Amino acid sequence: MTNKNQRVMKNVLSVLLAFIIASSAQAATKKDAPKPCAPIPSEYQVAWQKLETYAFVHFGLNTFTDKEWGYGDASPALFNPENLDCEQWAKTCVAAGLKGIIITAKHHDGFCLWPTKYTDYSVRNSPYKDGKGDIVGELAAACKKYGLKFGVYLSPWDRHQAFYGTPLYVEYYYCQLRELLSQYGDIFEIWFDGANGGDGWYGGANEKRKIDRKNYYDFARAYKMLDELQPQAIAFSDGGPGCRWIGNENGFAGATNWAFLRKGEVYPGHSNRDELFTGHADGNIWVAGECDVSIRPGWFYHQNEDEKVKTVDELTDIYYRSVGHNSTMLINLPVDRRGLVHPTDSARIVGMYKRIQNDFKKNLLDGAKIKASDTRGKDYSVKALTDNDYDTYWATNDDVTSAELVITLKNATTINRLMLQEYIPLGQRVSSFTIEYLKGKEWIAVDAGEETTTVGYKRLLRVKPFVTKQLRIRFNKARACLCISEIGAYYSK
Repeated sequence: MTNKNQRVMKNVLSVLLAFIIASSAQAATKKDAPKPCAPIPSEYQVAWQKLETYAFVHFGLNTFTDKEWGYGDASPALFNPENLDCEQWAKTCVAAGLKGIIITAKHHDGFCLWPTKYTDYSVRNSPYKDGKGDIVGELAAACKKYGLKFGVYLSPWDRHQAFYGTPLYVEYYYCQLRELLSQYGDIFEIWFDGANGGDGWYGGANEKRKIDRKNYYDFARAYKMLDELQPQAIAFSDGGPGCRWIGNENGFAGATNWAFLRKGEVYPGHSNRDELFTGHADGNIWVAGECDVSIRPGWFYHQNEDEKVKTVDELTDIYYRSVGHNSTMLINLPVDRRGLVHPTDSARIVGMYKRIQNDFKKNLLDGAKIKASDTRGKDYSVKALTDNDYDTYWATNDDVTSAELVITLKNATTINRLMLQEYIPLGQRVSSFTIEYLKGKEWIAVDAGEETTTVGYKRLLRVKPFVTKQLRIRFNKARACLCISEIGAYYSK
């Protein structure tokens, strides 16, 4: 064999050996990884929760009739936004750090913002673009252009249709749902409202109609359609199955908040809001919470609310009590009669984003020395806790469901914000934790102002400022071994 051939063979053997070693290491890592602690989320549910904040847009005939819930009798001739610009909505959301937009394609009044084939009660019979407009399509295009996720709200209740409450309406509803799911590209979330049945125009009947909220719509059919046409889409309703209503429209989740529900117990129109607020600790399906809230008192635009837009302080508080309580934040930006996001609304939501960016600008734990009372192995070491990579995590051994981290900073530091994240692809585990700081020779519990129980995808704490060189995080109780992705400490001025 020539020297050249020997060198080639040596290189081939080196590459092959490196591949075998890497494969063995991967196999060992996979073998040693913690077992999932059921229930666990789908990959799409994890991706959805990582979005953290996104926008709702309520817009329709109600915008022009100055109502919140249209009766279903208003004329489409009233709908005429002369300066509508979906790109303005999208650019506002990008500037505010929001990751997507969900639009009210049809609210309870039954008016449709796309030229559906199944009713005349739509933009097709409005002055907007001489009946040739498609606001759902325009927004989908704007979202794609500016890198935003796109979602739709299709109200199950319809106060306009004469056949609401009959089997025919259910067929009508699913024909429209199929249009929305098949004509506008990828959809990240579909919204099924829990407000169902009551008084309405109903083709001139002007009466109250009751329906069986649990069974009438046959929502299993909707979920099957999603699996067929938009498998990545998260289905929102009181009980999910993709994500759940948090039980209020204030934007707040419980400080104790499990991403679980007991299967079959919660459905659209469900009345027990307390359990939606905290989830079921013993739940057997993964249904994380979504906190919906409007930037104004109402959901649709009303000129008399121009001076009642939530302040930056109020919006920031909502962020901490939604995203910071293991939920997502769905903030409503009601488009005005021109077809634009009002400048006050835009300024406030951008201000919130800048405030949050400032709060978490510098992780004070970067470069700190971290010691754990237990570690699963080198692939799950404490280095993962501050590497800014969600997919790496510190883990304990299988039989260790309580452990502590002692963090030593380089210098005495002022802290008033704390952050914890669990690695939720393997399940939500922590049910009690304590954070302390060293003052002299004594460990002092931080004043969080709320119970320190669950963590989930993200837990944020606003604490009274303290100065220390050492922190101690004690995970007191968990459903299985610990899997902690990130920790952080910050100072907000």
